[in-house]
Amino acid sequence: MQKKSVPAELVIVHLTSGSLRGPCCVPLNGMEVVMTYETRLLAGILLIVLPTVMIGGVSILSLLVGDPTYKENPLRQDFWRAGHAHAGVWLILALVALRYVDEANLSNEMKWFVRGSIPVAAILVPSAFFLSVLSPDATAPSGIILLAYVGAVLLAVGVLVLGVGLVRRPAQRS
Repeated sequence: MQKKSVPAELVIVHLTSGSLRGPCCVPLNGMEVVMTYETRLLAGILLIVLPTVMIGGVSILSLLVGDPTYKENPLRQDFWRAGHAHAGVWLILALVALRYVDEANLSNEMKWFVRGSIPVAAILVPSAFFLSVLSPDATAPSGIILLAYVGAVLLAVGVLVLGVGLVRRPAQRS
């Protein structure tokens, strides 16, 4: 099957069409780019949320500079640093995973699971780190730290399902 050339104007209209809810296939230098509306929407939301991680970094910096009690509690420092790091890295991982989810050989239900599990893990794990040592006097994490384990399991299952779906996809013939 020979692919036809599509004028750039049609590609732009096709990509920006608000009524488009299904897969979007656009020829691009001989490659086909596929991303569903749902995936694009979630990616957009995650990109909008990303600056909050940067604001979190500034807040930790302000604690280091202006709050002596923060410096006196190494557990709190370590947990807040870990929370901030996990938030940033896992949010970027969620964005990368979204690039591949529509190409995976998975049922729609499993695609929705993958789309949701990795971003939810990127919320649960940092939240567990931050909220389990809210008190400046904390000497041990509270029970909220268990959210980190839930998030870790969600992340592991999400990336495993995505990986299996990508490996199961048949090779494209040119």
